Amino acid sequence: MLRLLKVRGASLWPDYREGDYVLAAGMPFPARKIRAGDVIVFRQPGYGTLIKRVRRVLANGQAYDVRGTQIASSDSRNFGPVAQDQVTGKVIASIRAKQTSQNSQGH
Repeated sequence: MLRLLKVRGASLWPDYREGDYVLAAGMPFPARKIRAGDVIVFRQPGYGTLIKRVRRVLANGQAYDVRGTQIASSDSRNFGPVAQDQVTGKVIASIRAKQTSQNSQGH
C-alpha cells in the first residue's frame, strides 16, 4: 500500500521542507529491509505520525534509532528507539512543494 503524506515542520530540513509531500510504501518490505539512512514513517505516542531518518538499526531490525536534521528535532534522543511495530512505512519518493517569493505573490 502506498500513502501520500504532507510534511509539516522542519525536522528533516533541507531534505524535506514544510509543505513537501512524501510517498511512503506500507509495511512490510519483503524485498528490502530498513537500513541506516532510510526515512521511515511511524506512530509515536504523544507525538502522532512522524517521519525521521534511521541513524542505526537495533536489535536485529526490531528497533530503530531515528534522528531529525535539526538540533531541536523530536527524535530518539527524546523518546528512545522506534519499535518495528510502530513503523507504518518507508519513504520511497518525495514531491517538493512549490516555493513562493514575496515578489510573485499577487501577480
